[in-house]
Amino acid sequence: MTVLEILNRTKVFFEKKGVPDARLDAEYIISHGLGMKNRMDLYLNFEKPLTAAELDTLRPLVARRANREPLQHIIGDTSFRGHIIKCDTRALVPRPETEELVDMAKKSLEGVSAPFVVEVGTGTGAIAISCAKEIPGAKVLATDISEDALALARENAEANGLGESTEGASLTFAQGDLLDAVTGDIVAKIVGASASSATLPKISCLIANLPYIPDSEKGKLQPEVDKFDPELALYGGPDGLTLVRKMLQQTEGKLNAGAPIFLEIGSEQAPMLEAEADNYPWLEFTGSHKDFCGNIRFVSYKAK
Repeated sequence: MTVLEILNRTKVFFEKKGVPDARLDAEYIISHGLGMKNRMDLYLNFEKPLTAAELDTLRPLVARRANREPLQHIIGDTSFRGHIIKCDTRALVPRPETEELVDMAKKSLEGVSAPFVVEVGTGTGAIAISCAKEIPGAKVLATDISEDALALARENAEANGLGESTEGASLTFAQGDLLDAVTGDIVAKIVGASASSATLPKISCLIANLPYIPDSEKGKLQPEVDKFDPELALYGGPDGLTLVRKMLQQTEGKLNAGAPIFLEIGSEQAPMLEAEADNYPWLEFTGSHKDFCGNIRFVSYKAK
């Protein structure tokens, strides 16, 4: 059986199993299983006969994807803004549209010297890693309530040259419930000051992609999400906004005047958050924003 024959058979098999982007995923799976540098190499090897050993390598990989295990778990990583991020069941697979949170943060911090950036609910660490590598002079603190997620985020930081043990590390991690993790001790460690110092910096930019799926959606999501993503990272209460509201309530007094907050949300949740803006009188609701697909995906605030 040639590469092209197994590719076509895999595509048909994936389609029967309801796998989205069946052809593309078949290309990724087969090129990965055959040790090719990228899926374009498939096109140069369509007529290559596969050995029995190569077929034995491919079968379990194809079976995993047919069972709707995420492609990124099978391959082991994904690219987020060009940074390679390890993916497994400890955290959500970072989505391409989420990359826009980093663009929003970068633009808002242009001209800000040594900004203190906090990401809440870091998961794989993809957003925090991107901010630490792309925002000049930034000190980034990434938090999560999950020990497993933080372990994965630290692995990704190390792999991207951002280990916490590095002198003057630009990325630090802390465990805790939303902004409760941003303690004086942690901030002092990041900036090299005393925890009792009156000059500890406040947050220059706050970013969060918190769980925002309503609890009523449990069991209704794509199998890749429902079966393989941690529940802790998915569901946000009756209307999906329980954790978002809790974090916004925690922001009082913790941000510099004018500091932005950027949140990823569900496409129909922006009007609710805008209507509730008066619940946080120390913040100004500054708008809802579309992703590159044209869907409302983000909201922003500004500290007064």
